[in-house]
Amino acid sequence: MASGISIKAIDDIIRILPQRFPFLLVDRILETDGTSYMTGLKNVTINEPFFQGHFPDHPVMPGVLLVEALAQVGVILLLSGDPERGSRLVYFSGIDKCRFRHPVVPGDQLRIDVRVLKTRGRYYKMRGRATVEGRLAVDAVLACSLVPRS
Repeated sequence: MASGISIKAIDDIIRILPQRFPFLLVDRILETDGTSYMTGLKNVTINEPFFQGHFPDHPVMPGVLLVEALAQVGVILLLSGDPERGSRLVYFSGIDKCRFRHPVVPGDQLRIDVRVLKTRGRYYKMRGRATVEGRLAVDAVLACSLVPRS
Protein backbone atom coordinates (compact mmCIF):
# COMPACT_ATOMS: atom_id res chain seq x y z
CA MET A 1 0.00 0.00 0.00
CA ALA A 2 1.14 3.48 -0.77
CA SER A 3 1.11 6.72 1.24
CA GLY A 4 2.16 5.10 4.50
CA ILE A 5 -1.42 3.97 5.18
CA SER A 6 -1.51 0.61 6.86
CA ILE A 7 -4.82 -1.21 7.09
CA LYS A 8 -3.74 -4.77 7.75
CA ALA A 9 -6.50 -6.30 9.83
CA ILE A 10 -10.15 -6.06 10.75
CA ASP A 11 -9.12 -4.09 13.87
CA ASP A 12 -7.80 -1.33 11.61
CA ILE A 13 -11.06 -1.27 9.66
CA ILE A 14 -13.12 -1.09 12.87
CA ARG A 15 -11.08 1.91 14.02
CA ILE A 16 -12.18 3.76 10.86
CA LEU A 17 -15.75 2.58 10.16
CA PRO A 18 -18.63 3.20 12.55
CA GLN A 19 -20.48 0.07 11.33
CA ARG A 20 -20.40 -3.14 13.37
CA PHE A 21 -21.63 -6.71 12.95
CA PRO A 22 -23.91 -7.59 11.27
CA PHE A 23 -23.59 -4.46 9.12
CA LEU A 24 -19.80 -4.44 8.71
CA LEU A 25 -19.26 -5.55 5.09
CA VAL A 26 -15.48 -5.20 4.62
CA ASP A 27 -13.05 -7.86 5.85
CA ARG A 28 -9.75 -6.54 4.53
CA ILE A 29 -8.16 -3.75 2.52
CA LEU A 30 -5.89 -5.10 -0.20
CA GLU A 31 -4.56 -1.97 -1.82
CA THR A 32 -4.76 1.83 -1.77
CA ASP A 33 -2.85 4.92 -2.72
CA GLY A 34 -4.39 6.63 0.31
CA THR A 35 -6.26 9.34 -1.58
CA SER A 36 -7.80 8.30 -4.89
CA TYR A 37 -8.44 4.55 -4.91
CA MET A 38 -8.87 1.57 -2.61
CA THR A 39 -9.54 -2.14 -3.04
CA GLY A 40 -11.27 -4.10 -0.30
CA LEU A 41 -12.40 -7.67 0.24
CA LYS A 42 -15.58 -9.21 1.61
CA ASN A 43 -15.76 -12.96 2.21
CA VAL A 44 -19.40 -13.93 1.76
CA THR A 45 -20.41 -16.87 3.96
CA ILE A 46 -23.64 -18.77 4.52
CA ASN A 47 -23.49 -17.49 8.13
CA GLU A 48 -24.45 -13.96 7.04
CA PRO A 49 -27.74 -13.13 8.83
CA PHE A 50 -29.40 -11.75 5.67
CA PHE A 51 -29.29 -15.18 3.99
CA GLN A 52 -31.93 -16.44 6.47
CA GLY A 53 -34.53 -14.43 4.60
CA HIS A 54 -32.94 -13.58 1.22
CA PHE A 55 -33.69 -16.26 0.05
CA PRO A 56 -33.75 -19.39 2.26
CA ASP A 57 -33.85 -21.84 -0.65
CA HIS A 58 -31.64 -19.78 -2.97
CA PRO A 59 -29.32 -17.48 -0.94
CA VAL A 60 -28.33 -14.29 -2.79
CA MET A 61 -26.64 -11.25 -1.23
CA PRO A 62 -29.12 -8.34 -1.40
CA GLY A 63 -28.22 -5.63 -3.90
CA VAL A 64 -28.59 -2.90 -1.31
CA LEU A 65 -25.86 -4.59 0.76
CA LEU A 66 -23.59 -4.80 -2.28
CA VAL A 67 -23.96 -1.02 -2.63
CA GLU A 68 -23.32 -0.64 1.11
CA ALA A 69 -20.09 -2.64 0.74
CA LEU A 70 -18.98 -0.21 -1.99
CA ALA A 71 -19.87 2.68 0.30
CA GLN A 72 -17.94 1.23 3.25
CA VAL A 73 -14.75 0.89 1.21
CA GLY A 74 -15.31 4.48 0.07
CA VAL A 75 -15.59 5.64 3.69
CA ILE A 76 -12.39 3.82 4.61
CA LEU A 77 -10.66 5.53 1.66
CA LEU A 78 -11.87 8.99 2.70
CA LEU A 79 -11.17 8.61 6.41
CA SER A 80 -8.11 6.36 6.64
CA GLY A 81 -5.61 9.20 6.24
CA ASP A 82 -7.67 11.79 8.14
CA PRO A 83 -6.30 12.49 11.63
CA GLU A 84 -9.70 14.06 12.51
CA ARG A 85 -11.69 10.98 11.45
CA GLY A 86 -13.03 10.43 14.98
CA SER A 87 -14.98 13.66 14.69
CA ARG A 88 -16.40 13.03 11.19
CA LEU A 89 -18.97 10.87 9.47
CA VAL A 90 -19.54 10.25 5.78
CA TYR A 91 -23.14 10.62 4.62
CA PHE A 92 -24.05 9.26 1.22
CA SER A 93 -26.23 11.63 -0.75
CA GLY A 94 -26.72 9.79 -4.02
CA ILE A 95 -26.33 6.61 -5.98
CA ASP A 96 -26.23 6.94 -9.75
CA LYS A 97 -25.82 4.54 -12.64
CA CYS A 98 -26.15 1.52 -10.34
CA ARG A 99 -26.29 -1.80 -12.16
CA PHE A 100 -26.31 -5.33 -10.80
CA ARG A 101 -24.71 -7.75 -13.23
CA HIS A 102 -24.10 -11.02 -11.41
CA PRO A 103 -25.52 -12.53 -8.20
CA VAL A 104 -23.29 -12.88 -5.15
CA VAL A 105 -23.80 -16.12 -3.22
CA PRO A 106 -22.31 -17.84 -0.17
CA GLY A 107 -18.71 -18.88 -0.79
CA ASP A 108 -17.97 -15.91 -3.05
CA GLN A 109 -15.13 -13.52 -2.37
CA LEU A 110 -16.20 -9.99 -3.27
CA ARG A 111 -13.42 -7.71 -4.53
CA ILE A 112 -14.49 -4.10 -4.04
CA ASP A 113 -12.76 -1.32 -6.00
CA VAL A 114 -13.52 2.34 -5.27
CA ARG A 115 -12.04 5.34 -7.06
CA VAL A 116 -12.60 9.05 -6.35
CA LEU A 117 -13.93 10.75 -9.48
CA LYS A 118 -14.44 14.29 -8.19
CA THR A 119 -13.83 16.31 -5.02
CA ARG A 120 -15.29 19.69 -4.14
CA GLY A 121 -14.69 20.81 -0.58
CA ARG A 122 -16.32 18.23 1.65
CA TYR A 123 -18.25 16.63 -1.24
CA TYR A 124 -17.04 13.55 -3.10
CA LYS A 125 -18.13 11.50 -6.06
CA MET A 126 -16.75 7.95 -6.30
CA ARG A 127 -17.14 5.01 -8.62
CA GLY A 128 -17.44 1.62 -7.02
CA ARG A 129 -17.24 -1.76 -8.69
CA ALA A 130 -17.41 -5.17 -7.05
CA THR A 131 -16.39 -8.38 -8.77
CA VAL A 132 -16.36 -12.08 -7.99
CA GLU A 133 -13.57 -14.00 -9.73
CA GLY A 134 -13.32 -11.23 -12.32
CA ARG A 135 -17.07 -11.12 -13.06
CA LEU A 136 -18.75 -7.78 -12.41
CA ALA A 137 -21.42 -8.03 -9.69
CA VAL A 138 -22.27 -4.34 -9.14
CA ASP A 139 -21.17 -1.00 -10.57
CA ALA A 140 -22.30 2.40 -9.21
CA VAL A 141 -21.39 6.06 -8.82
CA LEU A 142 -21.72 7.19 -5.21
CA ALA A 143 -22.01 10.78 -3.98
CA CYS A 144 -21.25 11.68 -0.38
CA SER A 145 -20.15 14.39 2.00
CA LEU A 146 -17.99 14.54 5.11
CA VAL A 147 -19.97 15.93 8.04
CA PRO A 148 -19.09 16.68 11.66
CA ARG A 149 -20.02 13.93 14.08
CA SER A 150 -22.35 15.41 16.70
